[in-house]
Amino acid sequence: MPAEPGERADSLAAAVTEVSEKLGLLVREEIELAKTEMSQKVSILARGAAAIAIGAVFGVFALVFVLLTIAWGLNVIIGSFWWGFAIVMILLVALTIAAFLFAWRKLKAGPPTPTLAIDEAKKISATVKSGVED
Repeated sequence: MPAEPGERADSLAAAVTEVSEKLGLLVREEIELAKTEMSQKVSILARGAAAIAIGAVFGVFALVFVLLTIAWGLNVIIGSFWWGFAIVMILLVALTIAAFLFAWRKLKAGPPTPTLAIDEAKKISATVKSGVED
């Protein structure tokens, strides 16, 4: 027995409501996925930054002694108190410039993005669009 026009409208409204609810749930889950992905990436970056900071502290102390040893050794070889320290200073300035240029190249890439969530959202969008067109 064919459905009455009122019954078809009710079932269509129920279907639209259900699709709307499912779409809302899907959007909320995608937002949650993006949040989770970003928190994981930020956590990894924070741990890496902490390791760099700890290594840098120890490295600075070690580097001071290495540079003093080199400067005093050059002073003994050259026979002049100031030339050894001048050579070490020029070397330090050159290394500082190189390090800042390296860091600038690496940091200009920008903040992390939730690539998995974006890809998933694109797939869902394509699926929804192809389902509407059918």
